[in-house]
Amino acid sequence: MEANMSARNRRAGTALEVLLVFFKLGLTSFGGPVAHIGYFRREFVERRHWLNDETFTDLVGLCQFLPGPASSQAGFSIGLLRAGWLGGIAAWCGFTLPSVALLIGFASIAPSMRGPFGSGLIHGLKLVAVAVVAQAVWEMARRLCPDHRRAGIALATIALLALIDTAYAQLIAILLGALLGVAWYRTSGPVSIATTHEHTHEFRVSRFAGALALIVFCALLVGLPALASIDSTHTVRIFDAFYRSGALVFGGGHVVLPLLQQETVATGWVSSNAFLAGYGAAQAVPGPLFTFAAFLGWTMTAMQSHLCGAMLATVGIFLPGLLLVLAALPYWQALRARPSTAAALSGVNAAVVGLLAMALYSPVWTSAVNTRSDFAIAVIGFFLLTRWKVPPLVVVMLCAFAGIAEAVLR
Repeated sequence: MEANMSARNRRAGTALEVLLVFFKLGLTSFGGPVAHIGYFRREFVERRHWLNDETFTDLVGLCQFLPGPASSQAGFSIGLLRAGWLGGIAAWCGFTLPSVALLIGFASIAPSMRGPFGSGLIHGLKLVAVAVVAQAVWEMARRLCPDHRRAGIALATIALLALIDTAYAQLIAILLGALLGVAWYRTSGPVSIATTHEHTHEFRVSRFAGALALIVFCALLVGLPALASIDSTHTVRIFDAFYRSGALVFGGGHVVLPLLQQETVATGWVSSNAFLAGYGAAQAVPGPLFTFAAFLGWTMTAMQSHLCGAMLATVGIFLPGLLLVLAALPYWQALRARPSTAAALSGVNAAVVGLLAMALYSPVWTSAVNTRSDFAIAVIGFFLLTRWKVPPLVVVMLCAFAGIAEAVLR
């Protein structure tokens, strides 16, 4: 009966269904890209059974491997899997636009998030991320590191990330996991992955479409700077700045901030104070951190239309990552059935567990848990999610309220 229900849930859906589900996630997914993976897994693997755990983790590993916002790329791919091209667009719109609207609203009225209420609210949302990421690490470790070797890959990833402090650390960890997985396959024979034969999911992206996406990605990356040098308007220059920021960053999230600062503050388009205020607001809203670009686009003095600047910056920063995942999906789908690829993916899966575990410590834990009461709130949220299966939105509300109460009572 459970298998029949899972099969029904994996059938093709509609773009409207995808839009509504991702719109709810866009309103409730606090905590940054690592926490988003936890929200996605809970929603699409555990609750709706749109894809199984191995396919989901393989997809996360692929998106971590590519430049761009990993959570948005994964969400776009899940929408593509569920309802085709319209589903992918619906997933991106649903997950991204709520946060874009909130940051545009902040940019337009410039509210002051000061005092105990504002600081407590933001701190409570950070504690939500601790609980969500801890849940993801715990459950994915149990499923994807069932033996000593895969657990060793996860631990090696943690050690590597502790020693290497570079924007390419996540990429190196993913590559190391893949190499260790292949080495394991060569010395121990085929890797036993319990549900590899259940990978019945089909991403509706042809190899021609994938090749076309890669050509467009490269053409824009090379052509936009040349066009910006001869275009007298700011439109192409702004689109080029945000496109390059999205195309050249590995790891997503906070890693893109130095690039954005160089492209907007150093050029005089946005003041340093406005940049930092917008970054603070981006931490307080749900959805992908890359929507910080909407705030910057709205704030830019170079654009006469604030809304036009916000939309231009948003599309520019997300487009390269979506083009790259489209280019990779057809080949990833064809290669993952091979024994050596399955072994590499098993290593990647274990490495993803290590990535999540390290991210749980920094920046999630280090930026949120400062006191004993913070620890208590995070642990309570973790147990509410894992043992009582409380909906994430309820946990978000409880942690936000607890953060406000903690700040007011100090």
